[in-house]
Amino acid sequence: MPPPAKTRLRRYDPAKTRAAVLAQFGLVRTAVESLTPDQLALPTRLGDWTVRELAAHLTMAVGTISRNLDEPAPEKAELALLEWPFATATRAGQISEDTRALAASTEPAALYEQTAARIADRLPAAPDDRIVTTRVGPMVLADFLVTRCVELVVHTDDLNDATGLDIPYDRQALAACTRLLADALAAKSPGGATEVRIPPYAVVQCIEGPRHTRGTPPNVVETDPLTWIRLATGRTSWAAALDEAKVSASGERADLSALLPVMS
Repeated sequence: MPPPAKTRLRRYDPAKTRAAVLAQFGLVRTAVESLTPDQLALPTRLGDWTVRELAAHLTMAVGTISRNLDEPAPEKAELALLEWPFATATRAGQISEDTRALAASTEPAALYEQTAARIADRLPAAPDDRIVTTRVGPMVLADFLVTRCVELVVHTDDLNDATGLDIPYDRQALAACTRLLADALAAKSPGGATEVRIPPYAVVQCIEGPRHTRGTPPNVVETDPLTWIRLATGRTSWAAALDEAKVSASGERADLSALLPVMS
């Protein structure tokens, strides 16, 4: 699904994005290496994946950076950053199969060590505008690294949910994840009738209708970054977030339930 022509394309600082990917991966690695066999066998909210498979998936999501850089560069990028959230569902089955195979083949500590070493070797010298082949199409490296922030943050939350840990979030990684998913909502339902606020990282307008220009908007949704990420990826429902007072919504057009999840 391409972004509508009028969708404003947000700019991300490539240096900050690179640092965020490495920082969040480091935080996850430290946590995973402390897990016991019993903890690795715990169930997750991701179907029948265990924590072991979730941990392996994170190394696969980050390791694909170095694997893509080892491949010849495509002639041009075919997938824009704002198209990525809508393109991933078609590859879910193959990703799940690959994750299971990887989790069964290598212990988590070794996976994280190998992934960290490859990234340290390949990423520093790669230019931001380098085109890389991804599962969903060729992308500019700087854009692809933003998607890695999304993968890392979303699955860090999954790990915390499954294990009861409190793995922290790199601020820049959390910001990039929040912003891309918010912009995807605006691309999915363009318009100016409803303002969605996710302080301190994002404010977007969406849904067709009268556009607000000044004063307090008539239709406002506000929530925190992690609740937004869970809503946008289907980890929680609109009704549950309202019931738990995790989101506030005022106005006739402030119901986002029909637009969620944004990414599945």
